[in-house]
Amino acid sequence: MLHFELVTPEKLVRSEDVYMVVVPGTEGDFGVLEGHAPVMSTIRDGALSVYRTEKGEPELIAIEGGFAEVSATGLTVLAERTA
Repeated sequence: MLHFELVTPEKLVRSEDVYMVVVPGTEGDFGVLEGHAPVMSTIRDGALSVYRTEKGEPELIAIEGGFAEVSATGLTVLAERTA
């Protein structure tokens, strides 16, 4: 499982283990699974698609701007704000 955290300047919004997250990067959407290579990207206004299981329906979380960092510990999205 992929450890996923969603953080805004005000608070930690989410911290959970999920199957996959699709991030709205400024150069295009990208999916992050467990074991993804380390990367850092700016993100555009849009929605994160959070898949809790491999065949499950995604939960959409609206976000505005920020950064996404994939590391050995998982995915952290630092969003300017969430809707």
